[in-house]
Formats: sequence, structure tokens, C-alpha cells
Amino acid sequence: MTAIETTEMSLSEIESLALSVFTKHGCSADNAAALARTVVRAERDGSLSHGLFRVPGYIASLNSGKVKGDATPKIEQSLASVITVDGDHGYAPLALETGLPVLAKAASETGIAVMRIINSFHFAAMWPETEYLAEQGLAGLACTAFKPSVAPAGATQAFFGTNPLSFAWPRPGHTPIVFDMATSTLAKGDVQIAARDGHAVPPGTGLGPDGQPSDDPAEILKGVLLPFGGYKGSAIALMVEFLAAGMTGDNFSYEAGQQDNNDGGPAKGGEFVLAMSPKLIAGDGWQEHNEAFIQTLSELDGIRLPGQRRHKNRLDMGPRHINAALVEKIRGLL
Repeated sequence: MTAIETTEMSLSEIESLALSVFTKHGCSADNAAALARTVVRAERDGSLSHGLFRVPGYIASLNSGKVKGDATPKIEQSLASVITVDGDHGYAPLALETGLPVLAKAASETGIAVMRIINSFHFAAMWPETEYLAEQGLAGLACTAFKPSVAPAGATQAFFGTNPLSFAWPRPGHTPIVFDMATSTLAKGDVQIAARDGHAVPPGTGLGPDGQPSDDPAEILKGVLLPFGGYKGSAIALMVEFLAAGMTGDNFSYEAGQQDNNDGGPAKGGEFVLAMSPKLIAGDGWQEHNEAFIQTLSELDGIRLPGQRRHKNRLDMGPRHINAALVEKIRGLL
């Protein structure tokens, strides 16, 4: 396999580049800043498929006119525990930054609250929203659907999106437990990076256009991804469809596929976010009880708690090694 040429960039340089290119292509100051924060967090924490890798897709959807760069999210809260954020056909980061504090306040007061984000375009990792809730002392769950790219168990035709699901558990005084996963065996972005970099993917990732299993990411991108764990992952993907589309009233994956212009950017869809207060629901002693559980779990040989790798990466404030061709492509957009 040919070595991939990389270039060093500091986190501030990554943020500056992202901010410049988003502004250049029509994002308002608030939207550009929210997007840039999303990109730099992903690069900082090692979530490479959701960092600078996403920038060309963001720009394509701005230039096609599908997404509003100057969108202004609006909040509705007709029920104490139900928050709706209308993304105004903009990107999800600003809608999330607008709605999450309102959701956290509602859950902290009532014990449990949900937020539905509609008319928005989600293209990023999902751990930032659940981790934010955990930092407020809340357990958080978030999910969103996408365009069809995953075949339900037993089928060979794409119907589900990769339908990611994120969960975070608060640990006051410690970094929270956080996971963020696609319900496909691999996230589509990881398959795209594997195809770009020329390396195989694990067996069970997907089928080629002939309907046969393949470890060639380029062939899988012409075919279909598979759910993790067969029917179990397929059932979780189905659940995400109901929560992210049925519960929000926005697009199911198949509807997003029918409506999208396929410009390379995200499709319009909904996001479902649930926040729960262990303090109010479990009551006194909740933290000590859970810390004892985590401590016992941590003593198992070979264990790594969800989010540990990401939080370790975060401590490194040095430069990141970014795919050089990608950096040149993004700079070319300026």
C-alpha cells in the first residue's frame, strides 16, 4: 500500500482554515463558527471521518443551494419536557448549540426531556451533543437517520441510513462515559477514507454491486453497507428510524434519499436527543453507586471504557497529521 502523504496542522490552523472556507462560501458568522468548532473537535479527538474530511461535502451543499448558510434556528417549547428546534434548513451544529442548553435546563428541572431537531442537515459526529449533556450532570442519548446506504438484515438493497447512535453518562469530577457508533458495521465515512487511502475493510462491512461480500471499500461504496451484528444491528437501525424520523416528524432515510440532490453533502433529516437527570430520577447516592460499578468494570483485564481513546487524544494539544491532498483540496476552495 502506498504511503499516505500528510501535513502537520495545529488545532488553531485547522479551525482557521475551516472558518475561512465556510465564510467564503456563504455561511453567516454564527454558522461558520459552529461548523468550525465541530470540525476542530473531531480532529482534536481523532474522529477523522468527521473533521476536515467533511468540509468538501459541506461546501458542495452550500454551493448547490440545498443548505442555508445563514440559517437561524428557532426554538419552540409548548410542553415543559419537549423542545423543538427548527434548523431553518441549515447545518445541525448551530441548531444543537441553540437547543442543548434549553434541553439541559428542562431535564434538570423535570428529570427527563426530549429535543427534536427538524429541517436540519447533520453531517458530524454525535458525541458532542451527548457529552455536553453529561457535562451538565445528565445522561444523554442522540440519534439521526440518513440516506439509504445499509441493507436491513436478510436484504441486499439499501434502505436504512448508517443511523448513528450516541450515549453519554455523567461522572462529575471525571470524564464522562461516551460512545458514538454507526449501526452499520463501519461508518460510511470510515469506508470512504479506506477507499481513499487504499486499504481493505473487515469482513462483514458490506456487499459489492454484485451482491457478494467484499473487503474492497471502493466496491462496497458501489454496493451496500451491512448492519453490525446482523439482525441485532438491523433492529437498532430500525429503532433509530422511528426515533429520528417517526418521533421528530422529519425524513425517514428512504424519504431523505428521494428528496436529496446528491451533491455530496448531508441530506435533510431530524435528530432525536433525550436527556435524563440521574440526580432527580435515581436520587441520592446515584453517583457513588455508579462510580462503584465503573470501578469494578475498569478492573477487568483488557477493558477500555467508551470514550477513553477520544479523551486521551484530547489531551494532546500538538499538531495533527492531516491528509495532504485533502488540505490542498480545501485550500483550493478558498
